[in-house]
Amino acid sequence: MERLKELDHIGIAVDDLDEAKKLYCDILGFELTDERELPEKGLKIAFLSTGNTKIELLEGTSEESAITKFVAKKGAGIHHLCFEVDDITRTLEELSSEGIGLIDRVPRIGAEGHPIAFLHPGSTKKVLIELEEK
Repeated sequence: MERLKELDHIGIAVDDLDEAKKLYCDILGFELTDERELPEKGLKIAFLSTGNTKIELLEGTSEESAITKFVAKKGAGIHHLCFEVDDITRTLEELSSEGIGLIDRVPRIGAEGHPIAFLHPGSTKKVLIELEEK
């Protein structure tokens, strides 16, 4: 049974996107492929390519942003892992029926325009997992 497919990206919460880009691009050598600001979510995102997966650098831009709250509570660092799925609605239903807690019971559109949903980290050994249907 293959529910989750390839690792699509690693989300990293940062407190200063420009400083983080200097580290990840200028020093570590990853390629900046896109940047977006999502004011409705209080986010600025830099998308990086590592060659075999992607990294999303996430900076909160408002006090209400989940990323701002995450950084204030836990500090900058890995925020989530995102895996591709073929049918996000079916996958959410199956995981829920097996006792996995869902943050999103219904998929929503993510930063790259695809349906996404998050699993509750209380059900996944404290790892926030995002599902993305492509």
